[in-house]
Amino acid sequence: MIKAFVFDAYGTLFDVQSVADVTEQAFPGHGEIITQIWRMKQLEYSWLRSLMGDYRDFWTVTREALTYTLGVLGLSPTATLFDDIAEAYNRLAPYPDAVAALGGLSGVHRAILSNGSPQMLDPLVGGSALRDLIETTISVDEKRAFKPDPRAYELVEERLGVKPHEVIFVSSNGFDIAGAKRFGFRVARIARLPQAALAQEVAEEMTGALRPVTFYKALRTQEEALGYAPDFTVSSLADLSRLAVAA
Repeated sequence: MIKAFVFDAYGTLFDVQSVADVTEQAFPGHGEIITQIWRMKQLEYSWLRSLMGDYRDFWTVTREALTYTLGVLGLSPTATLFDDIAEAYNRLAPYPDAVAALGGLSGVHRAILSNGSPQMLDPLVGGSALRDLIETTISVDEKRAFKPDPRAYELVEERLGVKPHEVIFVSSNGFDIAGAKRFGFRVARIARLPQAALAQEVAEEMTGALRPVTFYKALRTQEEALGYAPDFTVSSLADLSRLAVAA
C-alpha cells in the first residue's frame, strides 16, 4: 500500500528554467547559457563535494556554481547583482500542473525531499501556491549528504515513518530516479520531454549550433543508463493521481 508521495523539488515541482528571465535581464544575450551552465555546475558541485567529503549546503553550492558560470563566460557582476541572480533560485516558478496534481493526492503523505538547504526551501515552498499542499519539506542538509547518496533518502522513513516500498518517489532528474530506485523506493519519472522528441530536436539543431537549453535537456532530462529504471513513467504531474490507485 502506498502511504506517501515524495517529490524532488528542483526540476520536478519547480521549474529551474524560470531563472532565465533574471539571468537575461542581468546579462542581455547571455541568459540562456548562464541558466544552463549554472544548473549543470550546481548539480556537479553537489556530487563533487559529496565525493570529496567536503559538504557545503546547497545555497553555498548554488553560489559557487554561479561564480564558476559567470567567470567562465567572462562576466563580472557587482556583489549586489550577483546576490540578486542567486536569489532567483529561491523564487522558482512551480510547474503549471503542480497545484492540481498535489491537490489530487488525498489520503497519503505529500512531502518534498530536496538537496535544497532549509534557507532555500523555506522561501521557495512557503512563497508558492504549493505551501498548503505539502505536508513536510525535508532537506538533505540534516544528513550532510546530497542525493543520490542513500543517506539522503533515509530521511523519508525517519521523518514520515514509512518504509521505502510504501513510497512513490517522484522526480524528473535522471540521477535522482536512479538513486531513489536503488534505495528501494517505487519511483515515478516525470518525462516532460520524450526521448524521441529530444532526438528530433537535436537532429534539427545539428544543422547549425546546438542551443544550450537543448544540450541541457540531453544531459539532465532523460533516464540514466545505469540499470535502475523507474516503476512508472508519466508525461506530467497531472498523471500521478492514477498511480495512487494503480500502485
